[in-house]
Amino acid sequence: MSRIRLSRRHLTPLALVLALSAAPWAAKAARHGPAPLSDADHALVDRAGDYLQGLTEAKARFTQTDARGNVSQGTLYLHRPGKARFAYDPPSGLLVVADGHAVSIVNSQLRTFDRYPLWTTPLSIFLAKQVRLDRGVSITAVSKMADGFSITARDGRKVAEGEISLTFTDSPMALVGWSVVDAQGNATRIRLADLDRSSGLSPSLFVLNDPHPRKAKRPQE
Repeated sequence: MSRIRLSRRHLTPLALVLALSAAPWAAKAARHGPAPLSDADHALVDRAGDYLQGLTEAKARFTQTDARGNVSQGTLYLHRPGKARFAYDPPSGLLVVADGHAVSIVNSQLRTFDRYPLWTTPLSIFLAKQVRLDRGVSITAVSKMADGFSITARDGRKVAEGEISLTFTDSPMALVGWSVVDAQGNATRIRLADLDRSSGLSPSLFVLNDPHPRKAKRPQE
């Protein structure tokens, strides 16, 4: 199965949600394998899985910080399974949409449009129809913090490259962010705020077509 290789111009938007071409530290982790999880770790993994399974629709503000310290903000719309929309605030020209099958990225400033299979991304881990963090997913780390915990996971089938770390609060139980890593090992972090588990999001939010389709060439007469 072929792997998608990403150019440098894709790294900033894709670091938000997409798989990254074989980060060296990720390859090392795969060779040596994750450390065994304790019973307490397994309990946290189960809590996270149950929470994500119940997170069917939601809206939240997000703040993205990339490896260079650049900060951008926007609004996240989530409809499980498979669908998400990351609408960046102006002046950013980025819009990222997962429609259940593919992840599409529009950069209106660069006038570019790119599309990637959803299953090649770590985002597919928690957009899956059945979130089972004990099946098909390799948990490489569970970290307890004062007000919550984080879980680092990768695709156990090794279809999607890279790892994603999900961060949760304890009281109340809530997803508050995640981080992914690019091909050079640079982390991009997402922080969520004002998470609203409302319903009734418009299906049109999760449709994104190429705004500048190429015109078909006419056959030569």
